[in-house]
Amino acid sequence: MTALRPERESGTAYGQSSGDSYGGAGDQGTPHGQQPYGDSGAHGDWYGDGAAAAQAQAGYGADGYGSERYGAQTYGTDAYQEPYAQQTQPSRPEHAQPQQQTYIPPPDDETVALRIADTAAAVGARSGGRSTESPDESPVGGRAARRKAAKRRHGRRGAGRPDPETAEAEPDAPTAPRSRLEARRQARARKPSAATLASRAIGEVFITTGVLMLLFVSYQLWWTNVRAHAQADKEASSLQDDWASGKRNPGSFEPGQGFALLHIPKLDVVVPIAEGISNKQVLDRGMVGHYGEGKLKTAMPDAKTGNFGLAGHRNTHGEPFRYINRLTPGDDIVVETQDKFFVYKMASVLPVTSPSNVSVLEPVPRGSGFTKPGRYITLTTCTPEFTSKYRLIVWGKMVEERPRSKGKPDALVS
Repeated sequence: MTALRPERESGTAYGQSSGDSYGGAGDQGTPHGQQPYGDSGAHGDWYGDGAAAAQAQAGYGADGYGSERYGAQTYGTDAYQEPYAQQTQPSRPEHAQPQQQTYIPPPDDETVALRIADTAAAVGARSGGRSTESPDESPVGGRAARRKAAKRRHGRRGAGRPDPETAEAEPDAPTAPRSRLEARRQARARKPSAATLASRAIGEVFITTGVLMLLFVSYQLWWTNVRAHAQADKEASSLQDDWASGKRNPGSFEPGQGFALLHIPKLDVVVPIAEGISNKQVLDRGMVGHYGEGKLKTAMPDAKTGNFGLAGHRNTHGEPFRYINRLTPGDDIVVETQDKFFVYKMASVLPVTSPSNVSVLEPVPRGSGFTKPGRYITLTTCTPEFTSKYRLIVWGKMVEERPRSKGKPDALVS
């Protein structure tokens, strides 16, 4: 029960008695007393729920009677407000001003998906459709401030120079040319100069030359030996087959024709001996050549006296005389023919001499230590190795002539 409301200043009540109808004489100074209400038995009814809500919205609640229940026992403020608050209070005030919400951007996560622009761009869009030129710099102020910001980023002329911070963050990012002149300059800068092209050409020539030289050296040091050994072995087998079949060779031989075999047991050398010293016909085919032509003609092994001169390669093309510098006095050198074995003992060596020193091939060779005619053998080759600047000479003296019918000499058996 709430406290009673105070009487109005007129001192009159709303009616004479609770049992009278509302049509009776009330206080003429009040609106209630002027309005008749239908039935006297309607004390306990509402004044009209719909009408009360409409009058409350129209502003009658200020006097406290337009929106109260009619027929309540008291007209206290609390009794009026409680049912009205339960029935007529709206979920949202009609005239409440909406509060402006501040845009809070989402976290700036690195992603490849689309995302909302940053705060500065959004604020610029809401403030008149103007957006800043850079997400990091929002121009504050008027046109002059924006011009100053543009000059700081692009220079006084606004040539579109890259931002130093952006250039440091992306040093390798390609930049578009700012003008046709700059585009031509960049094209000329990318185009190699004449010096660059010349250096490239020279480098390619050097590389090609190096590859060719490597191939040539491989051919000389390896492939020529392979070919020469194969040709020499074929010639030796053919010669031995002729001897075994009884086919006799004539007393004179054609250039390039094989007629004997040279054995150097210490060096494990067995190589055919052919007539002549031609590189193409004899020496390059891995054989040993006999000085048998012109002024350099020497005696044959079966001669009673004379010097049997032979020449051979020291390097490449089979290199049969590569290690004759290792021979020492007393080492065996054997020449095998169709009928006999001729055994020589190494006597002396001339390590270096001129290629034009043909006196080493004389019947009594100079520098050999021999003083009178005899049956000698002379081996000649180039020195130093892999050059033909000088000649190396080895001499030997015949110590035995053995027919094939008596078998091999001891030098070949042991």
